Amino acid sequence: MVAPLVLIGTRDEDKSLDLAPKHMVSPMGWQNYFGFVCSPNHHTYTNIERTGEFTVSYPKPSQVLFASLAASPREAGGPKTVLQSFATFKAQQIDSDFIEDAYLFFECKHLKTVDGFGKNCLITGEIIAAYADKTFLRASEMDDQELIHDSPLFAYLPPGRFATITRSNAFPFPADMKK
Repeated sequence: MVAPLVLIGTRDEDKSLDLAPKHMVSPMGWQNYFGFVCSPNHHTYTNIERTGEFTVSYPKPSQVLFASLAASPREAGGPKTVLQSFATFKAQQIDSDFIEDAYLFFECKHLKTVDGFGKNCLITGEIIAAYADKTFLRASEMDDQELIHDSPLFAYLPPGRFATITRSNAFPFPADMKK
């Protein structure tokens, strides 16, 4: 399976930043909704339940080490001190941060949590603000293959592998295809 890997940003009760890597993520429909799988045992879950908000950063392939380190355990139940070495910047509409130099950023208000997926749940949010690195935006004057070559994407291959996507092909949709 190929999946994007993102960093979900929340605030702990002591206001320290929590960034957690997640790979079971997806847009939720055609409007501005986003969802990811989490566990009620994680701080990400409890922080979102408490604050009602979270950020999403899509790291570049060059940031694989940051994505890995964000999974580091907390020290004696306290904050993730490893996050102090991350370059971050504040979200504009909610109280959390993004990882600097990622290529896509969402600010989300918690919409609903759906339990019942074994030990996991689906957390959804409404995207209230989105930002992108301009070099990753599609433009009519640039070929999509050129874009993906010049601005590669980071993919997670569970369990425990990643890939850099530098090549793509047009999908052969039928002429009368509609969404």
